Amino acid sequence: MDFVSIRVITEDVARLVGFYERVTGASAAWSTEDFAELALGSATLAIAGIRTVPLFGPGTAQARANRSSIVEFLVDDVDALHAALDGQVDGFVNAPTTMPWGNRSLLLRDPDGNLVNLFTPVTPAARAKFGR
Repeated sequence: MDFVSIRVITEDVARLVGFYERVTGASAAWSTEDFAELALGSATLAIAGIRTVPLFGPGTAQARANRSSIVEFLVDDVDALHAALDGQVDGFVNAPTTMPWGNRSLLLRDPDGNLVNLFTPVTPAARAKFGR
């Protein structure tokens, strides 16, 4: 089995895609006005509009309701990215902070309130884990 993507349901696909394009520097591939994907290394971030929810079953997903998952991106230099995003995005939860497990993390919220973690491994163990 391969983990290939995560899909975020939103009421405003263009706004959320724009946010993730600014944060990642990637360009989205649009399939329809209700569905776009950002291919990022080994996984894809799919963003879909609420009109797609009935395809899976009525009420199976709800926009702006996540309070348990964090979308995470491995980045080369979280401090430099923080400086570049300052003034470009709202919703910073914290400044870059070195976590006990060896990653330097910047936590922010996307426009729908989903938590996003941008991180750089900084300890030898964390760098080895991610081949850095």
